[in-house]
Amino acid sequence: MRKLSPLCAFLACSLLPGCDKPAPPAPQTFIVNGVVKELEQDGKTVLIRHQAISNYMPAMTMPFEVRDTNQLRGLKAGDPITFQMVVTPTDGWIDKITKIAGPPPPDSKPAAPPPIHWTRALEPLDEGDRLPDYQFTNELGQAVRLSQFRGQVLVLTFFFTSCPFPDFCPRMTSNFAEVENKLAQMPETPAPWHLLSISFDPATDTPQRLAAYARAAGYDPRRWSFLTGQETNISGLADQLGENYWHEGAGIGHNLRTVVVDPKGRIRKILPGNKWTSDQLIQEMIQAACS
Repeated sequence: MRKLSPLCAFLACSLLPGCDKPAPPAPQTFIVNGVVKELEQDGKTVLIRHQAISNYMPAMTMPFEVRDTNQLRGLKAGDPITFQMVVTPTDGWIDKITKIAGPPPPDSKPAAPPPIHWTRALEPLDEGDRLPDYQFTNELGQAVRLSQFRGQVLVLTFFFTSCPFPDFCPRMTSNFAEVENKLAQMPETPAPWHLLSISFDPATDTPQRLAAYARAAGYDPRRWSFLTGQETNISGLADQLGENYWHEGAGIGHNLRTVVVDPKGRIRKILPGNKWTSDQLIQEMIQAACS
């Protein structure tokens, strides 16, 4: 097995600590009705079809975590429930789950959401595969091809700007912001690098809207791009990488995928979900550059 160069080894174990942050504001709480769709195997996640949450989120199906796993005891798919959703700027969870007697609330009846796009017969991509050359448009209105990042470590994820729940798209964006800030403070990195946040809501996420979102995230356009484009290109890349998304009423349901690509254009790592940290992603980027 090839050893890391001294520089790569140094960077891999010497990430700079984050700066002190002010105390966060008080959490928001919402009382929500819904129906249990599925209990995940991790014992702390439940998929719920919930009603619209006034001034916060449309009705949709999404996974929620509990901090006390006893909250899920005795629940099964099809149970109508009421629960409290707690939201901070960086986290979200549910508690005070109670079964509701009688039929499910009208807005929470199970429904098969129509797909947001037509799925094409495309080969799924896995680690070690070469990233295809899709074309998009960035927040500055410029055409962007994935092939133009050859020679750099590339990291891409999917999101949409109106996603409100902090554990989903906002967490992907804040993690990328931490990665950008930490790498910018390093005296030297083993290879050039670039971050891509790709919206799967092109009807709403125009370049102008993406530019405002990017500025709010504190991005550096030399290192981080926010992309929109033709639906066929967005859905094609998403399908190949296992990023599933669909319209559900006024909202968009989706899973999460973050992908690390080495300077030769090969997929080094596919990170599912939202549990990875900025330090872990930087470690993957360093390994991709030094492999």
